Amino acid sequence: MMMTRSTGMYRPMKITAATALALAVSAIVAAAAEHHEISSRRATERKAFTDAEITDGFFKTAFGAELHLAGAVNRIRKFDGPVRVYVENRARPDRGAQVAQVVDDIRSRIQNLDIAMTENAAEANVVVTLVRDLDLPRAIDKIYGADRAQLIQRSLVPQCLASFRKDESFRIKHSDVIVVADAGDFIFYDCVYEELLQALGPINDTSLVPWTMFNDNVQMGFFDIYDQYILNVLYDPRVQPGMDSDEVRAVLPQIMPAVRAWVARINDLDQ
Repeated sequence: MMMTRSTGMYRPMKITAATALALAVSAIVAAAAEHHEISSRRATERKAFTDAEITDGFFKTAFGAELHLAGAVNRIRKFDGPVRVYVENRARPDRGAQVAQVVDDIRSRIQNLDIAMTENAAEANVVVTLVRDLDLPRAIDKIYGADRAQLIQRSLVPQCLASFRKDESFRIKHSDVIVVADAGDFIFYDCVYEELLQALGPINDTSLVPWTMFNDNVQMGFFDIYDQYILNVLYDPRVQPGMDSDEVRAVLPQIMPAVRAWVARINDLDQ
């Protein structure tokens, strides 16, 4: 599965093939905002959500695929073990340290996810490739092959993207993330947060949920509270790879109080 941003708007495209590659593609706003835009969005983000709103967003992002070519997409897809992130830098400025900060932030906000950086490419199951904007087509071609690269470039003009491969049990085995490093701070953070988070499983983009960054029309630049709910539901141990929507719905009443308590504590929210 893959997630990307393009020069138009932020939108994921999903492709599920025999290798269980799923693609999510997202687009970038035309004008790069300054880094202060992140603080502005933090100050105005909505922080209180009903169980129904959280559940609706979870099902709309954790199931399905925007572009479905092959393979089932009606099951939970997630890592079921430690996630190790490796950065391959091919650009200036070198934003490897910023990727590490984002990974640290994600780790601190998802209770049951073991995610960390590694300097050893061989032990990584998530590879983040940082490229210059003009080198992005070549990077897409290298990672996904000529045929899929052409499809990605035709469907959207991507500026960053993420993909994962899953096994027959819907466990994510490997994710690739490509991020343009020279498009400005806000675009970089907006890309790297969304792509890394979607590479963990909630790959289906939706315009029907206005609070999630997995929406063409939403740019955040940080790990917002609504998406913390989605990822913490997904990585609760009671949600297993391969579950269908009915199976997840049956355990949600047990999961939601723990998720709410965690997100409230980590963000100093009133319960």
